[in-house]
Amino acid sequence: MMRRFALLGIAAAAFAVSSIVPAHAEQEISGREITGAGSTFAYPIISAWSRAYDRARFESEYDVGGSGLDSPPVGQTLTYEPVGSYAGMLRVSSGQVDFAASDVPLKSEELAKLGLGQFPLVMGGVVAAVNVEGIEAGQLRLTGPVLADIFLGIVAKWNDPAIAALNPDLALPDARIVTIHRSDGSGTTYNFADYLAKVSPVWKERMGVDTLLPWSLGAGAKGNDGVAQAVKQTDNSIGYVEYVQATKARLSYALVQNSTGKFVRPEPASFQAAAATADWANTKDFYQMLSNAPGETAYPIAATVFVFMRKEASLVQRPRAALDLFQWALDHGAKDAAGLGYVPLPEALVKQVKDYWARTFQTGA
Repeated sequence: MMRRFALLGIAAAAFAVSSIVPAHAEQEISGREITGAGSTFAYPIISAWSRAYDRARFESEYDVGGSGLDSPPVGQTLTYEPVGSYAGMLRVSSGQVDFAASDVPLKSEELAKLGLGQFPLVMGGVVAAVNVEGIEAGQLRLTGPVLADIFLGIVAKWNDPAIAALNPDLALPDARIVTIHRSDGSGTTYNFADYLAKVSPVWKERMGVDTLLPWSLGAGAKGNDGVAQAVKQTDNSIGYVEYVQATKARLSYALVQNSTGKFVRPEPASFQAAAATADWANTKDFYQMLSNAPGETAYPIAATVFVFMRKEASLVQRPRAALDLFQWALDHGAKDAAGLGYVPLPEALVKQVKDYWARTFQTGA
């Protein structure tokens, strides 16, 4: 599979298992603190779910009716660090956190070597965010091969004939394109590269697919929020950003051509169309990539957030508490996910995930 993740077993052995996070007094509500790390793609929804879960748990354990506490104090169950998919995988593999969130699945044999299980949590998309004066969201059209050539430096100006041919009605500037990429190990990078490798032989040969790529030009930024801010602050720039972060930063974006030749707007409906093509029931350990999915309305750079957890319970890792949080999220968090621009898992997939939990994880006492 990928070069970086293939080294997880070696790298994890070098990490010392440390105490995770000291307990906070507010957490006396349940005594369960959960630690996680990884995907910046998933950070907005994981944060939203964590806050909602804490409030629901507080209200179920304490009678606040008639108390006047419209916003009662709530203990923090989850501490999650958005350090990137690769760093999150290192931490869960070395026992430093209860779970990792990543936008990249591992094959079953790799999971077995690391003693991990994986399951999908939510879906979304990666957008080509642009900052070019006069170009509004959804006006610019790009094919996959042209997008690859932009990030390879083959197409270096906005008025290059390759872009102009796709956008005859736009006044494209005679300005150099500034590309912005992720500087950290990133599942967003992996999904972006996976799509480009499927549609551009040049990209596949020169860059390949990985969480860290051999960039030879452009500027790097850490995290999806870092790339979003860099694009926002840099004239004539383009970067790849998770959809929620792009909309939060109010960035313009390009329509990217999908596998049927349609230029598709990045939005929950087109992410859902791509997700609907996945055959989850016949995949082992939910190994599935959504990029370049078939279908006229499918967005071509759709992605899934996966959760990784150790299969065996230990003194430092608490699968039961983490699974309680994820069960609440899958049962009650669809509205929050959709409100942020993610695609919740369909009911049939939620059932498959819960069945997988029962078969895979030793939750302990």
